[in-house]
Amino acid sequence: MADAHLAHVDLAVLVAYLAAVIGLGIWFARRQEGADDYMSASRSLPGWAVGLSMFGSYVSSISFLANPGKSYGGNWNALVFSLATPIAAAAAVRWCVPFFRRSGEVSAYEHLEHRFGPWARTYAVACFLLYQMSRMGTVVLLLGMAVAPLTGWSIPATIICTGALMTIYTMAGGIKAVVWIGALQSLVLVAGTAACVLAVVWKVPGGVAEIARTGMEFDKFSLGSFGASLSMPTFWVILAYGLVINLSNFATDQSYVQRYITARDDREAAKSVWLTAALYVPTSAVFFFIGTGLFVLYRAQPELLDGVTKADKVFPHFIATQLPAGMAGLVVAAIFAASMDSNLNSMATLTLCDIYKRYFRPAAGERESLHVLRLATLFWGVAGTAMGLAMIRVESALDAWWQLAGMFSGGVVGLFLLGLMTRANNAAGLIGTVTGLIVIVWMMLPSFVDVPAEVRSPLDANLTIVVGTLVIFLVGLGVSKLFIASGSARG
Repeated sequence: MADAHLAHVDLAVLVAYLAAVIGLGIWFARRQEGADDYMSASRSLPGWAVGLSMFGSYVSSISFLANPGKSYGGNWNALVFSLATPIAAAAAVRWCVPFFRRSGEVSAYEHLEHRFGPWARTYAVACFLLYQMSRMGTVVLLLGMAVAPLTGWSIPATIICTGALMTIYTMAGGIKAVVWIGALQSLVLVAGTAACVLAVVWKVPGGVAEIARTGMEFDKFSLGSFGASLSMPTFWVILAYGLVINLSNFATDQSYVQRYITARDDREAAKSVWLTAALYVPTSAVFFFIGTGLFVLYRAQPELLDGVTKADKVFPHFIATQLPAGMAGLVVAAIFAASMDSNLNSMATLTLCDIYKRYFRPAAGERESLHVLRLATLFWGVAGTAMGLAMIRVESALDAWWQLAGMFSGGVVGLFLLGLMTRANNAAGLIGTVTGLIVIVWMMLPSFVDVPAEVRSPLDANLTIVVGTLVIFLVGLGVSKLFIASGSARG
């Protein structure tokens, strides 16, 4: 039984890992040198550590648990999202890394105020905070779903404990703890993933050959339709979604921008981005392979499922019932590693730089700033944990996360590109953003309320962020050209 698995060796492995995480957080806290060190590590970290940390953020329990569930219940269509990562990484290394490192600002959004005004900065910060709160909720929810059958702990209790641990080590150690613990977590995550692949292949009669044969027979390796339809998640729809989200990660997501700012120089920062992309694509493929392997295993031996019907719960059930003692503990530690990569430091940084100092106390001193950073970390840790509790009843965690990501991303990347690539002024940026938000709300409405068919968006929900981004950029560009033309006419 699952409880027996974690009673001795496995429980010792898990407890040792969690103790190491908290211990590292406390150790970094004792070496902290002030607010700047808390937020940017004094720009002193090696690129490989930063890259491993960002890779851990990319994977999280969303990939570790939801992607096997996605391929178990369907196919490899969602892998197309990962295939877009190298393209986004190339754009980030070419334009975004030099831009943010040259600016000298810790906040990824301060430049938006210089470009468009205070509203743009505040809008981007609000979108990021809501986005990350939803992400943390999804991450701890998936962990709870995985750990419950392994330990007998309830899902709510696991969510609360995980949220508390993430908050504690981030509050204590700042961005240094986030990066170095993230690097450790990534190594544990890779080891746990390798163990899972070996276990699945070992359990399936016929091994890799049988997984390949049955998978092809049932079209489990399909990347989706290559047709031109925009009303379903085709290859092209998911690729477009992946391009925008991945570019948004590297270009406008504070948690990634802040991490490559911590690198000791531009070359190390670029290395961190490339390392993230190089690790993420094959790792994602491995998770989808695990899901396909589980489909083959349980199709041949359905009695092993023991009544489990929800796709997101099949992989945790396999871990609980099929892994030998010792290996289960490593895998559970890997799931915790995927779940506990914290973006709370980035949320706290924005709360201090873009809200507290911007609107309330511009001259806040070192001690006051550190106090605000820690209180903000606590606040957002509680908020993200509450979001996880609120999401317990969702049908598919990955689908729910993609919808929330599309809504709360708010097309910020469109505003960023508008500022970077055009001469659009404040009014053009504002008109483009408002128009984009209206379109995003219209496209998202059917996910929350009953909308008459005649006014419902005909596009797949994954295109929400893509369309919102394009609308903000194109409307802003068009309005700016009208301003230029009217100015020339008056001149």
